[in-house]
Amino acid sequence: MDYRKIIRLYYDYVIPCYNKTPLVLERGRGTRVWDVHGEEYLDFFPGWAVSGLGHCHKRVTEAIKRQVERLIHVSNNYYHELQGRLAEEIIRHSFPGKVFFCNSGAEAIEAAIKLARKFGNPERHEIITMEQSFHGRTLAAITATGQKKYQQGFEPLPAGFVTVPFNDFQALEAAVTPKTAAVFLELIQGEGGIRVADHDTVLRVKRLCQDKKILLLFDEVQTGMGRTGRMFCYKNFGIEPDMMTLAKSLGGGFPIGALVAKKDIADVLEPGTHATTFGGSPLACAAALAVFEAIEKEKLVSNAVIAGSFLFKKLNELKKRHAIIKEVRGMGLMAGVELKTEGKPVYEECLKRKLLINCTQGNVLRLMPPLIVKEKEIERAVEILDEVLTIEGEKLLSSLIKKGAVE
Repeated sequence: MDYRKIIRLYYDYVIPCYNKTPLVLERGRGTRVWDVHGEEYLDFFPGWAVSGLGHCHKRVTEAIKRQVERLIHVSNNYYHELQGRLAEEIIRHSFPGKVFFCNSGAEAIEAAIKLARKFGNPERHEIITMEQSFHGRTLAAITATGQKKYQQGFEPLPAGFVTVPFNDFQALEAAVTPKTAAVFLELIQGEGGIRVADHDTVLRVKRLCQDKKILLLFDEVQTGMGRTGRMFCYKNFGIEPDMMTLAKSLGGGFPIGALVAKKDIADVLEPGTHATTFGGSPLACAAALAVFEAIEKEKLVSNAVIAGSFLFKKLNELKKRHAIIKEVRGMGLMAGVELKTEGKPVYEECLKRKLLINCTQGNVLRLMPPLIVKEKEIERAVEILDEVLTIEGEKLLSSLIKKGAVE
C-alpha cells in the first residue's frame, strides 16, 4: 500500500492521541529499521526503548513462533508452566518476592498503588512521588506522575498523591505523614530528561522508609533489563526496594508488565483483590523468558557497560566541540544530551539523516540504543549528531548575534 494511503487510514480511523512523524516502518532487525520505500534507519530509540534487544531478536521471535502454535492465552484461574518460570527468573535476578503480571508499565504502577494502599489500610493511603517523574497514562498513573501537562483536562484527579522535588531529601522527609503508605521513585527519570537520582539521597530515602515503615517502590519500566549496566538499575545503588515495576524491554517487543514485591507485602493481594485478563499469558511469558536467555547467553549486560562507556565518551567529546550542549548525563545505554536550545530541530534533522532518536522535555535528546549495539554504530550515530549540532549551533549563534546577545 502507498505510504500516503497508510497515513490517511490513521487520519480517518485512529484516535489522534499521538504526535506522529511521517515515517511508515515496514520491518526491523537489530539496530536497524526500514520504511516502505526501503530506506534504512539507525534506531537509537527502538520502540520507545521497548525493543531492548533490538528489533526482532532471533531468540525472541523463535520463542514466540514456537509458543503461538501451542497455547496463546490461558485464564489466570489455571496454571501454566511459563508464568511460573518467568516469575522465578525475575526473582532470581532481583530480590526475594513474588510477581504480578500485566501488560504495561502503567498497569504495573496501578497494581503497585493498590498493593501499597491495601498493605497500609486503613491508616496509610498516601503515596509520595517526584516532580518530573512519569509513571504512565491511566488516571492514577498520571496523578502519580509529577508533570502537570499529563494531568490537564482529566481533573478531578484521584486523591492521596503528594509530589516533591526530585533529589530533595528534606522536601520528601517533610512530606511524610502518618498517612504515607509508599514512596515511588525512578532512579533515572526517563521522560523527565534522563535525570539521575543522587546516590546519597537514595540511601537516605531507603533509611527513612525503613524507619517509618513506608514502602519504597522503584519504577524500573525504562531502566530495567540491563539498560543501565546492571540487570536492574537499583543494583547500581546497592539497595533493594520493597516493590519494583517492569515493562518495556521485558518482552523484547511483546507487551508485558510486572510488579515485583517482597513476599510479606505481595501476599496482601488475595484472590479477588486485583486481576488482569491478559497478564502473564503463555505467549508473553515465552517472549520474556527468551529475553532473559538472550541477555545471559549473549552477555548483554556486560555489553551495556562497555558500549555505554563508549557512548558517553563520544557524547562528552561532542560536548567539548559544541557550545550548544549544556550537559550529558545518564548511565549505561541510557543517555540524555541537554541542549541550550530547542531539541525538536535536531531530532528532525537526525531523522532526515536516517538516525532515530527522541527529544523529551523540549531540549533533551534521548539516546537509548539496544543492548546489542556495536561501537561502529555508536560512532555513526554520534557522527550524525555532530553534523546536525554543527548546523543548529550556527543557527543559534546567528540568532544571538541578531539579538545583540553576542558580537
